[in-house]
Amino acid sequence: MEHNFRKRLLEGELLIGSVVTITSPVVAEILAEAGCDWIFIDEEHAPIGPQEIQTILQAAAPKCAGVVRISSSEELPIKKALDAGAAGIIVPQVNTPDQARNVINYSKYEPMGNRGVGLTRAHRYGLGFQRYLEKANEETAVILQAESAQAVRNIDAITDVEGVDAILVGPFDLSASLGKTGKLDDPEVQEAIDKVVEICKKKKMRLGIFGISVEAVKPYVERGFTLIAAGVDSNFVALGARKILSGLGRQDL
Repeated sequence: MEHNFRKRLLEGELLIGSVVTITSPVVAEILAEAGCDWIFIDEEHAPIGPQEIQTILQAAAPKCAGVVRISSSEELPIKKALDAGAAGIIVPQVNTPDQARNVINYSKYEPMGNRGVGLTRAHRYGLGFQRYLEKANEETAVILQAESAQAVRNIDAITDVEGVDAILVGPFDLSASLGKTGKLDDPEVQEAIDKVVEICKKKKMRLGIFGISVEAVKPYVERGFTLIAAGVDSNFVALGARKILSGLGRQDL
């Protein structure tokens, strides 16, 4: 894992990346060449499966760390993402400390957990098997999403679970959970985010956030968030195309 993603995360380095939803590995390669520290590979909402995850990771390596937001907190998606060589996982909808403990159990080898063992890309197809087993617990990042009212209520206990490296706030799902869908500036939504920030800062737990633009994420960078996912690949294409079309006189956009 040449990019040392987890080490950089825990040291509080500002890590800036973008969300990947397009299955073509070319997109990941472009983002790596553009200078992203990491890419957020979205298996939860995008039509990306295990084979696409692996090819995307291969395209981004070694310049850029690939972190997979898995489809759920179950064992199988965790195992497949890590075996494909992900630098870490982002786990959605972790609402209780028991869920957090299960995630760690599935993500870490003995003695920290009970992750299954196979010969995969992560192990260099067997050629780096022993080295990977010895270093995986130390080098694999586990990031949990706080994106519901229940998660916010339990954030103190969730962040006490050994092995959790960072909390990534999911502002859109959090706003929906609070009955304020899409109203990210609503006082109740901001109060919930403030609680997560307060607890995480008290425990020196790293914080992450997703936003569609520089303007959306910059205030969080200023508040000490260090894991930043800014923009989405498909939106880059859409906005770029619209800019060209409107610049050439299209008035019906």
